[in-house]
Amino acid sequence: MKSDNAKKGIDRAPNRSLMYAAGLTEEELSRPLIGVVSSYNEIVPGHIHLDKIAEAVKAGIRAAGGTPLMFPAIAVCDGIAMGHIGMKYSLVTRELIADSTECMAVAHQLDGLVMVPNCDKNVPGLLMAAARINVPTIFCAGGPMLAGRLPDGKRICLSDIFEAVGAYHAGTLDDAGMKDYVEQTCPSCGSCSGMYTANSMNCLTEAIGMALRGNGTIPAPYSARIRLAKETGMKIMELVEKDIKPRDIMTEAAFHNAEAVDMALGCSTNTMLHLPAIAHEAGVSLDFATANEISAVTPNLCHLAPAGDTYMENLDAAGGVYAVMNELAKADLLDLSVMTVSGKSMGENISGAANLDPETIRPLDNPYMRTGGIAVLKGNLAPDGCVVKQAAVKEEMLRHEGPARVFDSEEDTIRVIYEGGIKAGDVVVIRYEGPRGGPGMREMLNPTSAIAGMGLDDSVALITDGRFSGATRGASIGHVSPEAASGGNIALVQDGDIIAIDIPNRSIELKVSEEELEARRAEWVCLEPKVKTGYLTRYAKLVSSADKGAILE
Repeated sequence: MKSDNAKKGIDRAPNRSLMYAAGLTEEELSRPLIGVVSSYNEIVPGHIHLDKIAEAVKAGIRAAGGTPLMFPAIAVCDGIAMGHIGMKYSLVTRELIADSTECMAVAHQLDGLVMVPNCDKNVPGLLMAAARINVPTIFCAGGPMLAGRLPDGKRICLSDIFEAVGAYHAGTLDDAGMKDYVEQTCPSCGSCSGMYTANSMNCLTEAIGMALRGNGTIPAPYSARIRLAKETGMKIMELVEKDIKPRDIMTEAAFHNAEAVDMALGCSTNTMLHLPAIAHEAGVSLDFATANEISAVTPNLCHLAPAGDTYMENLDAAGGVYAVMNELAKADLLDLSVMTVSGKSMGENISGAANLDPETIRPLDNPYMRTGGIAVLKGNLAPDGCVVKQAAVKEEMLRHEGPARVFDSEEDTIRVIYEGGIKAGDVVVIRYEGPRGGPGMREMLNPTSAIAGMGLDDSVALITDGRFSGATRGASIGHVSPEAASGGNIALVQDGDIIAIDIPNRSIELKVSEEELEARRAEWVCLEPKVKTGYLTRYAKLVSSADKGAILE
């Protein structure tokens, strides 16, 4: 056992004495030592119940002959961090989570790991750690919350309350209505109930083969989630016995499977940051070109909120991720030979997974879109690419041309939107919010929700070198690369410049001559860093561009 390096033999007597001090018995030390990486905390609603999930995982490990040893991983709630300086500290935690988990697992020579994550950066951070550490590892997330319901019966989720703020500012929602949204939007623990980033990544963890069936969709309050946790704890012992490691599972073919499922589900654009970063740790190269190639042949089969009016509980009842994969397999869009944490191939896993609701999961002959839910656009405004969740864009906004309204921060943008300063036809440009310029690449959910809440989502586009929440809908184009702080052309845009967006043809153009752009570049001076101390300063010096996954170099 790997843990023998820390516990076996006369030379490790001091080490054993410290393990005895932790209450471990000789019998427990004779078994494989399994790290249970619990992301439980009392701040994040998606994590408030993970103590129970982790305990169930530990019960499964013990039942199968292992010794569980729990240690923590941090997690930020993007919704609580939204709209203020806290959002700068969201994406950056992904690397902290990966690094700290690597430190704990390697320092203590653990034989295997069970990751218990749930929310946005927590899942990819632990997947990055799994690929880096490369000891047998399996995931069991906390699951999605249930959808909310207003007094009139309307079902709602987090994106609705963000848009309700815009409606309030527009005068179309009163205080009583706002109170209903506050009290009813999030009725249970769990990751927010639409196909936002947390649920996207938990579903893709299934698709990539690192979690058992149901990881992405079983609602957090259901007893099935506890049973899954126990099964996961038992399964890690089989993986340790067979020495099946993450890099045996997270192959190039597995990442391509994940991208295909991403397109079919209509996942968050944040997956275009996280999948390349995870792949990088596994020694696999993923780039924007690959995403567009897969999107071109993969139909979008699901329109979960915010793209539609179905929720994670509906996807679970319809058959979950495996039912979606079974639809894709009918068109040979997946590599079914890849290994998974079940110990079986993906083909064996999804065999017989039925689509129980052809409206929640459209069949191949009746998709929501013939192409995938995400598109990568390129042009002189984003030479290295930018990303849009095309599944959540209204038909009339798939092509749009209009004058730029340029802002150097999210705060300035919000103020002008609420003052009524944005008009139909405008293209809002928010820059210096990228990985380096933010620093931290904030999500622009407040501006996009304000635009939608004020009834402008069918006539106004938003472009940023920052990113978007999975709760964002509309013509919201993020990850513009190179970013403004690196001298990208987005730094040269001026008010009134015409910007042409053509999502079907994957293009985004600033209609300004090269000569004029060069003249502007000669006069350009980068803005002063917005944060000059602490972790964010170190992060800004090391982070790569968004098209490379915003990894630390």
